[in-house]
Amino acid sequence: MPFLLRPSSKLFIRPVQRCAYSSAPSPVLNVFNYPAPHSGNIRILSLNRPAARNAISRQLLADLNQQITSIHNEGQTGPTRALILASEVDTSFCAGADLKERATFTQEDTSNFLTSLRGTLTSIQNLPIPTISALAAPAFGGGLELALATHMRVFGSTTTVALPETRLAIIPGAGGTYRLPALIGLARARDMILTGRRVSAPEAYFLGLCDRLVEITPEEQGQEGAARKKVLNEAVQLAITICEGGPIAIKAALAAVEGCALGEKAENAAYELVVKTKDRDEALAAFREKRKAVFKGE
Repeated sequence: MPFLLRPSSKLFIRPVQRCAYSSAPSPVLNVFNYPAPHSGNIRILSLNRPAARNAISRQLLADLNQQITSIHNEGQTGPTRALILASEVDTSFCAGADLKERATFTQEDTSNFLTSLRGTLTSIQNLPIPTISALAAPAFGGGLELALATHMRVFGSTTTVALPETRLAIIPGAGGTYRLPALIGLARARDMILTGRRVSAPEAYFLGLCDRLVEITPEEQGQEGAARKKVLNEAVQLAITICEGGPIAIKAALAAVEGCALGEKAENAAYELVVKTKDRDEALAAFREKRKAVFKGE
């Protein structure tokens, strides 16, 4: 997946987790870092189970959880400024749970897996940095629930999403029944969940389920990897745009918005945090001197 995102750019995605030998099994989760403005990096976690359409296996879930935990452990001044979830597979962002593996589970295995899955998605939702999902291909069931755990979603125009669990005599079990209504409203979420119907990318954009819609041309649809790269490119550019702001301010703004139920209490606390920073003084100085601010996260 490391490729030049823009022809004019000299920045490449730098892999931080790769196989040591060609004979070794491919990792189920590829990890890349892309330089962020000012400082730090944008971390990209790319699902890599092509034979299973990126279905969530025990190993994939464990690797994903490890990465999310490592970001949490960085603390408030860690190098990771934003996170993007992506796919190495043209045909799928994530197909949800690995039903073949699930068929081998005992009841206890299933319970433990669901507990881990729910905990991991909640951990993604609670990250103090902006998180983005890049969907260039379908995301069904747990795959869509994974995307719902991020703050923002970028869709390719040919993407479809669904929560089809009722067609399998179950219900969404990893946050779909509460994250989707919180995002698009109760009535629209009820429609999607009860019917289990597939929603196209343009409709998802209309519903507010996706934040950026990337046009995939018929020619690009026939080119291997073209849609994935184009959608990931848009997600990276979105992350770069966000990270051009002050590092402390971005985290504080995110915390205030996520805490909107608290009203002015959340906003006032966040504002008190940023108004005392060196970055705020730098922004005022840059404005006076008619230059671009250089933020240090201080």
